[in-house]
Amino acid sequence: MVINIKADRDVKEKAQRLARDLGLPLSTVINAYLKQFIRNKEVYFSAVPRMTSRLETIIARARKDLKNKKSISPVLATADEIAKYLSFL
Repeated sequence: MVINIKADRDVKEKAQRLARDLGLPLSTVINAYLKQFIRNKEVYFSAVPRMTSRLETIIARARKDLKNKKSISPVLATADEIAKYLSFL
């Protein structure tokens, strides 16, 4: 199926260039966005990548552990130190 859309020439050219840099045809990128739109029922606009909520939760837990000095291993410089430390776990 073919979908015709109106896009600014500059937008189209930049999108084609970026898609090409990623090794993809622009139609593949557009199809992926349409599938994501259907799956998530949302539109997201950003110039930077965003973390998933699961990753945000993991990072928040790690930051809390670091602040509370919990689940933090000592600095280990050699393979023997690592093996000895891990043998006690």
